[in-house]
Amino acid sequence: MRVATWNVNSVKQRIPRLLPWLDQRAPDVVCLQETKLSDDAFHDVLGADLAERGYEVAHVGQGQWNGVAILSRVGLADVRSGFDGIPGYPEPDSPTEARAVSATCDGVRVYSLYVPNGREPDSDHYHYKLEWLARLRDSVAAASGGATADSTMLCGDMNIAPTDADVFDPAAYEGHTHVTVPERRALAGFEELGLRDVVRERWPDDRVFSYWDYRAGMFHKDLGMRIDLVLAGGPVADRVASAWIDRQARKGSKPSDHAPVVVDLDNAPDGDIGPVVPPPSNPAKRGAAKVKLPQSTE
Repeated sequence: MRVATWNVNSVKQRIPRLLPWLDQRAPDVVCLQETKLSDDAFHDVLGADLAERGYEVAHVGQGQWNGVAILSRVGLADVRSGFDGIPGYPEPDSPTEARAVSATCDGVRVYSLYVPNGREPDSDHYHYKLEWLARLRDSVAAASGGATADSTMLCGDMNIAPTDADVFDPAAYEGHTHVTVPERRALAGFEELGLRDVVRERWPDDRVFSYWDYRAGMFHKDLGMRIDLVLAGGPVADRVASAWIDRQARKGSKPSDHAPVVVDLDNAPDGDIGPVVPPPSNPAKRGAAKVKLPQSTE
């Protein structure tokens, strides 16, 4: 079974990229984030094309913001929007955002997740992010939805780089979200449940990124970060035959700012083609030059 996750940053804008990619890579299960469509609009613009390719669809949307989906050709059972205890924003009892959907696909409980960004350390949105992750961990630990952590795959844009090795230069991220100790501690909470970062396991020493800011030529300089993850319970992680980031999908005309993450269970039909396809166009060396993030104000 081939499982992929991709933050498409507006699925309507990405249709000319998404459909050919589905035909090329032929994933069995696809987790999408930032669809930015209502449920009805998603089915209107993509329902027929996905059905033609054999995909069942579970989508949770809220119009122009957020939105997550699971596409499956191997079954889509027990679909759940959100998770037990999911907090709202700006208050915990506010309506919940469209950031999580899960379903059982060929015996694996698959989550498509778009973790809150956090915006700025110690902001209200940052604390919301930490609470959101804590409640997700509790839900997974409690076997919510009838699946234990062992049979679970958390897929999506986690908006956290697990370690300093997952950003192009740790110094550039000082004072920013995605790399703070509380965020990384929250992410490590899933490891305590037995979930494993299957891409990093496969490529322990490689420079592997999944996101590059649109601005300042960050992609062409390969100044990125790895925030799109697949965390799998032990028995599922043991089935991983290949795990890689499809950098090719970040190239070309009107791409998302994220690249898909692809994980093959049991067999790898394309072989183990590596985390970067093709090799970086202009790989940068850490510490070679002072680089500020485009969003930096100083």
